[in-house]
Amino acid sequence: MICPLPLSIFMLFLTSLSITTATIHPTVYIIRHGEQSGDPDDHGLGPVGVKRAQCLRHVFGAGSPYNIGYIAAPKVKWNGDHRRPYETVLPLATDLGLTVDTSCKRNQPKCVKKLVKHYKDSGNILVSWRHGKLREIAMELGNRDPPEYPEDR
Repeated sequence: MICPLPLSIFMLFLTSLSITTATIHPTVYIIRHGEQSGDPDDHGLGPVGVKRAQCLRHVFGAGSPYNIGYIAAPKVKWNGDHRRPYETVLPLATDLGLTVDTSCKRNQPKCVKKLVKHYKDSGNILVSWRHGKLREIAMELGNRDPPEYPEDR
């Protein structure tokens, strides 16, 4: 599949953020969720967001060098709010036989840090989140001066 969408805009923090644990040093990849539909009452992915989610299957999938072993996204609210990050990585997680960890609420970057710190398996970590918290998550993981994600993207 050719992914014509500019993934460079989508994947702001595709940099190594290593968290020291007792035995492993996974790389953490932090991405912004895919685009929503134009309907203000629908909080899920729109057609472009769905295409991005499909592209992630090829970028981070089993044949890629990224070796994803763990995926996290914010907790989806009971009414479906905050589900775009989850929907963005779900096709990839399904392909890799992984469950998306949604135990952290979307405004809890320290919770993401705890998930990463307690990760003991092999493979790297993919975090899909809302753009307003990407910088805070990167800072919690040890990046002293990550860039701000542009509001208009």
